[in-house]
Amino acid sequence: MSTAAENQPLEPAAHQPRFRFKRLSGASAVTILTVVLVALFVLSFLMGRYPISIADVIRVLLFNAAQAIITVAEGILKVATHLPGDWAETLLTRLPAMDPSFPDVLNTVVIQLRLPRVLAAMLIGGGLAVAGASFQGLFRNPLVSPDILGVSSGASLGAIIGILVSGQRIVIELLAFGVALLAVGGSYGISRIVRGNRTLGLILAGMAIGSLLSAFLSLAKYAADPTNQLPTITYWLMGSLSAISFKDLAFVAAPMLIGIGGLLLIRWRLNVLAMGEDEAKALGTNTGKLRAVIVICCTVITASAVAISGTIGWIGLIIPHIGRMLVGPDHKKLIPVSLLIGAIFLLLMDDIARTMAQVEIPIGILTAIMGVPFFLYLLARGRRGWA
Repeated sequence: MSTAAENQPLEPAAHQPRFRFKRLSGASAVTILTVVLVALFVLSFLMGRYPISIADVIRVLLFNAAQAIITVAEGILKVATHLPGDWAETLLTRLPAMDPSFPDVLNTVVIQLRLPRVLAAMLIGGGLAVAGASFQGLFRNPLVSPDILGVSSGASLGAIIGILVSGQRIVIELLAFGVALLAVGGSYGISRIVRGNRTLGLILAGMAIGSLLSAFLSLAKYAADPTNQLPTITYWLMGSLSAISFKDLAFVAAPMLIGIGGLLLIRWRLNVLAMGEDEAKALGTNTGKLRAVIVICCTVITASAVAISGTIGWIGLIIPHIGRMLVGPDHKKLIPVSLLIGAIFLLLMDDIARTMAQVEIPIGILTAIMGVPFFLYLLARGRRGWA
């Protein structure tokens, strides 16, 4: 005897759900991505013109880490107990594993050349990914990237001004950081006087400021010396980590870590903002202050990144989508996962950039080559439920 359910026509094959990627829990995703990042961190020291074994890399890193720890401990003990300061050298010579038996050139390559750019790639990639995920949640738009408010255009214009007037790296970084903050400040100030939807006003103001700064950017390139200054400007705009040093990291590490830490602390509030302005206010959220905090944190992260590495696009746009594919749209899990994926992605791109050809490829080119096909895949897939 057939039932009514059995007599119902089957759903057409076109409407049958396709294979769906099984999402991971937040803890599982963070654990797996952390293991991948640590492995890639070690392997990144093997990439380059000077061949180094994993054993040598680990030995150099352990020695320098132990030396730094002992130096700090020595300073603390000298201040606390007024002991003589030669005990650290004695301890180092008594530890065979910490004996610096490797050549100086190995220490120079690992510590002075490769370690700064590896750390910079992880910090910049993770920071831009976190900023992109936060902006997409704030504006409730999957097409938003960290440079939506004109920060990249402002940083680029400031850097070009620094190249034109000085050419010193510290001047370039300071002007890039300062003009980027001014650009976002102008966008936010204009949005405050716009009637109607504040979020839409902020986006439109950012687009206008970005277009204006891009025009000045083109004017500055036109006025640059085509022999000396223009090639430097062009290479900087393509993005690169080849000239990163510990001084550059010291310049941006604190503001970037503060911005990333702030977004991690308030990441659960992004879920409230993603529900909409009216719903967030109904739940008692001060949307104006929360929006300002998010904009400030994302701006500081993006401005710091662009100031030392140039324009590196697509990370803040595509990495949050990959994070949603892994753990879903919950920002409590999405922000940490985006941080790790962004660090892994840019570190991998940097490894490819310095090993693919005889001449190092600007990393901004590689991120675009990898980012555009993935973005087109997302558009073709038409994935819903991103927020």
